[in-house]
Amino acid sequence: MEDILRPIYQERAGQLNTLGVLMVEKRQKPSQTTDTFDVILLVIVKEAEQPIFIKHYSFGEKKAAMHIVTEAQVHEWILLGTNRKIFEWLHHAKIIFDRNEYIENLITELNEFPFNGRKVKLGLEFAKLIRRYVDGKALFEQKLFLDAYNHVVHSLHHLARLAVIDNGLHPELTVWHQVKLIEPEIYKLYEELVNSEEPLEKRLELLFLASEFLIHSRTNMGSSHLLGVLSAKDYWTFNEMMDEKELNPYSVDLSVLLEYLIDRHLIEVVNIETKGRGVCHRCYRVNKKLS
Repeated sequence: MEDILRPIYQERAGQLNTLGVLMVEKRQKPSQTTDTFDVILLVIVKEAEQPIFIKHYSFGEKKAAMHIVTEAQVHEWILLGTNRKIFEWLHHAKIIFDRNEYIENLITELNEFPFNGRKVKLGLEFAKLIRRYVDGKALFEQKLFLDAYNHVVHSLHHLARLAVIDNGLHPELTVWHQVKLIEPEIYKLYEELVNSEEPLEKRLELLFLASEFLIHSRTNMGSSHLLGVLSAKDYWTFNEMMDEKELNPYSVDLSVLLEYLIDRHLIEVVNIETKGRGVCHRCYRVNKKLS
């Protein structure tokens, strides 16, 4: 297979912009890792007009996909977890071309999972967890149980991913297999939610109680990155937070996370007078008792 595809990837490897070329072959049927393709060629480049460019090929009865991806896009996938296949691709791929050991260094960094990168991922995962938990609880209180169930399933996924990251690992496609070994308590909650014969309302009620404890016990760890960034100034407007490069990835979850941390007395509201009588700018700061 490699011989057939060699002319395709050799052309890319010869370009100075190319950092590395990897080949991922389908190992089993069906294969979610390769999106049903027999082989994936991953070409990582320094820069490109499009961050992701994909070509599909046929040869005989087989098919291949070439993904040309910028270095910045790969790092975004790794940080935000928006394409979890990248972890499997990097771990299971055959390195075809590696300029200045770029791929080897990237894989080493993934395996070592530097503390700062872990801290950011914990914060982002915790923000998603709070968003799903808060929205799910609101729907539950409105007796919209099926909609609440959907949010609770997602919140458990984020809780599971949080546990995996906290243990120094990257969440992969088989996150529940990972969690069963690392945090059986969370795995048991998930099993009870999807397999229990209790009425849905009762299952959700019990799960919210259990989740509240698990979330509370992880609040300091999950908010560490955000609080660290906010500690750099006396107080912040919300727009200043949204403009802060380190906080950009929190995106739409930031507002809900702030309110949660205010309820937990980790963040304080600072009201700054405006020209309008009785109206203040609502600003935020880390609780001074924590510093």
